[in-house]
Amino acid sequence: MELKTVTTFIAMTIPFLLLTIWMLVDISIKQFKSPGEKAAWWLITLIPFFGWLIYLVLGFRRGKKPARD
Repeated sequence: MELKTVTTFIAMTIPFLLLTIWMLVDISIKQFKSPGEKAAWWLITLIPFFGWLIYLVLGFRRGKKPARD
């Protein structure tokens, strides 16, 4: 493989990786109706390239952030 091809591939995948990590952190912080729902959102978010988008559109507002003291 050429270096340009590898560099382009890495440059295109890094944003997807960062968005996936951001959504996984968001899921970890929030409280959902059940642990099963939280686990389901984790699995959905791990779908390559589109899981973060599915969570952002359908699940981002479902969870509640815990109240601060």
